[in-house]
Amino acid sequence: MKIFILFSITFACGFLKIVSNANPLPYEAIFNFGDSTSDTGNAAFGREPMDKKSPYGSTYFKHPAGRMSDGRLIIDFIAEAYGLPFLPASLNVTKSQGDTKRGVNFAYGGSTALDSKYYFDRSGLDKPTTNNSLSVQFDWFKNQKPLLCKSKEECDSFFKRSLFIVGEIGGNDVFLHISKTITELREIVPLIVESITKTTNALIEEGAVELVVPGNFPMGCNVDILTKKISQKKEDYDEFGCLIAYNSFIEYFNEQLKKSIETLRQKHPQAKIIYFDYYNDAKRLYEAPQQYGFTSDKVEVLKACCGGIGPYHRDANWCGMPGTTVCSDPSKLINFDGPHLTEAAYKQIAKGLIEGSFANPSLKPAAFKIV
Repeated sequence: MKIFILFSITFACGFLKIVSNANPLPYEAIFNFGDSTSDTGNAAFGREPMDKKSPYGSTYFKHPAGRMSDGRLIIDFIAEAYGLPFLPASLNVTKSQGDTKRGVNFAYGGSTALDSKYYFDRSGLDKPTTNNSLSVQFDWFKNQKPLLCKSKEECDSFFKRSLFIVGEIGGNDVFLHISKTITELREIVPLIVESITKTTNALIEEGAVELVVPGNFPMGCNVDILTKKISQKKEDYDEFGCLIAYNSFIEYFNEQLKKSIETLRQKHPQAKIIYFDYYNDAKRLYEAPQQYGFTSDKVEVLKACCGGIGPYHRDANWCGMPGTTVCSDPSKLINFDGPHLTEAAYKQIAKGLIEGSFANPSLKPAAFKIV
C-alpha cells in the first residue's frame, strides 16, 4: 500500500510538472526601463532602510518598498497579471542567475531620456538628480546580459519569450524644462523621442521581439504642474480642472512618439512593438473619478494625498517630511505625492492596459485578472 501511495504521489507530481511545462506563462520574464513611475528600488531614496514611518508603501507593503507610491506600480500589476514575481531592482541583483531569470527592473527614479550631459552643457535649465539616464540603464542591461544567458542562441531564445518595457520616460525632461514656454518645450520633443527610439532599436538588435513603448501621462492633471503653473485664468483649465496647454503638449509628444514607433515597426517587421496609451488611460480617471472608486469631488480629486500646504496639497516639502500630512484613504485619490500616483490609480491604469483597449496592439492574454 505504501509503495502504491508513493507511486501515486510521484506520478501526480510528475503529471502536474508536465502540465505546467506544457502551459507556460505568457512571458518568461519582463525587463523594464524608465523613471520613478516604474522604479522598484534602484534610486537611492527608494532603498531600504528607509524611515519606517514613511507613508511610501503603506497601502500594500505596509512599509517603504522602494516605490514612489503608497503601494504597487503599473509594472507590479503587470508582473502579477502574467504570473511573475515583482521585478528586482537591477542594482540590488546579485551575480546569481536565479535573481534575473524572471526579469529585472532597470528604471531609476529621477532619470531622464536625455543624457545628463545635455543639461550640464546648457545654462538656465534645472539639472537632473541622477546621471542614470535611459542610455545608462541600457548599459546596465548589457552588463547584466551574461547573467541572463550564456550564448547568442540562448539569449535569442530567452528574449523571444520575454517582454521589454521602455518607459514611461521623458517626464523628468519636461519637468527640468518647466521654466520654458510650451513652444520651447516642443523643441525638445524630437530629442526625447530619438532617445527612446534609439534604446528600443538597440533592444531589438539584442534579440527582443516583443516590446512596449508607453506614451506619457496627462501632465496638465499632474499635481506638480498644477502647483507650479497655477493660473488665475479660468480658460486655462478644462472642465475637469486640468491645464489645457500641458495636456495638449503631451498629446503632441505622444503623437510624435507613435510616429517613431511606426517607423521602427517598418524597420523591424519581426518585432511586435506595443504602444501603451498612458494619456487616455489615466485621463479617464480624472474625467469620471467616481466610476473608478475615487472621490467625486472635482477639487479634492486633483489634490495630492501626501504633501504640504497649498491648493493642491503640495509645496516644497516632500511627502513624509516634517510639515506634510497624509490623507486618510489614498484609494480615494488619484495623485499620491505630487508627481506620482496612488496604487489605486496605477491599478486602474494597469487594468486598462491588460484588460482594456489602451495597449496597441494588445499584449498576450494575461494569466491572472487584476483584482
